[in-house]
Amino acid sequence: MKKLKLGTSDLQVGEISLGCMRINQLSKQDAEYVIRNAMEVGVDLFDHADIYGDGKSEEIFADAIDMNSSIREKMIIQTKCGIRDGLFDFSKEHILSSVDGSLERLKTDYIDILLLHRPDALMEPEEVAEAFTKLKESGKVRHFGVSNQNPMQIELLKRYLKDDLIINQLQLSLMFTPMIDAGLNVNMQHDPSIVRDNGILDYSRLNDMTIQAWSPFQYGMFKGVFVGNEDFPELNAKLQEIAEKKGVTDSAVAVAWILRHPAKIQPVVGTMNPGRLTEIAKASEIELSREEWYELYRAAGNKLP
Repeated sequence: MKKLKLGTSDLQVGEISLGCMRINQLSKQDAEYVIRNAMEVGVDLFDHADIYGDGKSEEIFADAIDMNSSIREKMIIQTKCGIRDGLFDFSKEHILSSVDGSLERLKTDYIDILLLHRPDALMEPEEVAEAFTKLKESGKVRHFGVSNQNPMQIELLKRYLKDDLIINQLQLSLMFTPMIDAGLNVNMQHDPSIVRDNGILDYSRLNDMTIQAWSPFQYGMFKGVFVGNEDFPELNAKLQEIAEKKGVTDSAVAVAWILRHPAKIQPVVGTMNPGRLTEIAKASEIELSREEWYELYRAAGNKLP
């Protein structure tokens, strides 16, 4: 698998990462197979969150591989904090407590990357900065990032932080493209022209922040998977056509569509099926032409201005 650089850090990781939200649904044996297979196909960044499975996902991940220093050094572990039952919490106390909990469940001394999980309307950036500084100086966290935040929210944080934010995790798929739509429909008066995220795609490129695309096979907000969905015949026909030409699966083509963007976006794939992940990983071996990229974008129901 090809590598990409995460933000301004020195981390070089596989182009595709594995989201571990559903790993708590697996047995220890099956979870171990998923993780080791992922590493065999070049996936080395594993994405977690303290709320996934109420913490069980982190526990099962570590137990499945009998976490130790030799295997730990071969992977990049990323986790998120800030979501509580019915609210968001970026307080210093909660961030520090959350990280300690994740470290214990993951059976590791450090987290490679900590992300703030969605925005907190009551965020006090000074508190976040204090928490991050303490975590960095103690060696508990090496790098930081955010998820689902817009440029001004990031700038507010950056005013107080000592370290760069290297990642912003955002929803992106062939059937969820607002950050791309607005850039194509500039100075027009229809829905795709509405800038909903303050230009986060261009902002990320200008500031060397890596976008991680979550739910790369979903349409809408957790409405379902579009690949193989009879509600999207034109898109699936085009996916199949290109998949047959490239010798990969339709899911791999959907991921290759994200990888083709020059922003060097890293898809976060959540499948717990080792065979499917092996096929998806082949997206890194192909490259879509400009024509194919736009054909897929139009087949997803988008009209060019």
